[in-house]
Amino acid sequence: MPEELEIDPQSLRKMLDARQDFFFLDCREPQEFEIARIDGATLIPMSELQHRVEEIPKDRPVVVYCHHGMRSMNVALWLRSKSVDAQSLAGGIDRWSVEIDPTVPRY
Repeated sequence: MPEELEIDPQSLRKMLDARQDFFFLDCREPQEFEIARIDGATLIPMSELQHRVEEIPKDRPVVVYCHHGMRSMNVALWLRSKSVDAQSLAGGIDRWSVEIDPTVPRY
């Protein structure tokens, strides 16, 4: 497991640019996903996670994001309790929009 529970937007950008093998999880609700998203992420809302956990691989790292980073932190902690190598995107999609990609709408 990674030592850090959170990953900063710059490090995630490097992972995406390098096409590293990881599972990218958006744990927001569908209506939020319609407003803004980071390309490459799979939507599994936090509210559905217990019933869909089998969709999340245990054989590669997982990066989770939400709006501001609170839900994704909870999801990452829960996934770690299930032996999944998970990290939360610090600041969520909002920080991503500010620091990495201003074309991603803020809400």
